[in-house]
Amino acid sequence: MTHFQKPADILEVRALTRDKTKGILRFGQITVPCALGRSGILARKKEGDGGTPSGRFELLHVYYRPDKGLPPATNLPLEPLTPMSGWCDDPRHRLYNRPVRLPFASSHEKMWREDRLYDIVVVLDCNMYPAVKGRGSAIFFHIAREDYRPTEGCVAVAPEHMRLLLAGTRAGAVMQIRL
Repeated sequence: MTHFQKPADILEVRALTRDKTKGILRFGQITVPCALGRSGILARKKEGDGGTPSGRFELLHVYYRPDKGLPPATNLPLEPLTPMSGWCDDPRHRLYNRPVRLPFASSHEKMWREDRLYDIVVVLDCNMYPAVKGRGSAIFFHIAREDYRPTEGCVAVAPEHMRLLLAGTRAGAVMQIRL
């Protein structure tokens, strides 16, 4: 008997027609609101443009704040953040668009944030293999602000929706962001 692999789980993201910085995320029977980048969804992503890149991106890795609750239930690789967790956003650095340990001399983002945005954060396979300088870094799937204000280019949902979505995803799950 031949066994066929099921297609990867797809989290589909689309912008609202009335507000390009807000959207809907569909995953099977689940539909939830999401925040998008301040420039909406863009076909050609550039570092610092505030756009959410269109495309198909694998969900690679989940980070979480261990001081903000239990780790999310997920089949994806899971790792706690620490106050030394960072992400390089310097296109000139060899670790561009990669996790780094703080302190870090080049431009970077702190992953251990004072707000709730990275209490749970999923790394998307956006400009990762290889990382092309200037094509965007730190494109994550993370927790939204309470009012769903725009992100700098990420996709963000409410904490309870993040936990619900992660509980249903498997290795190989992808986020399809459509123009």
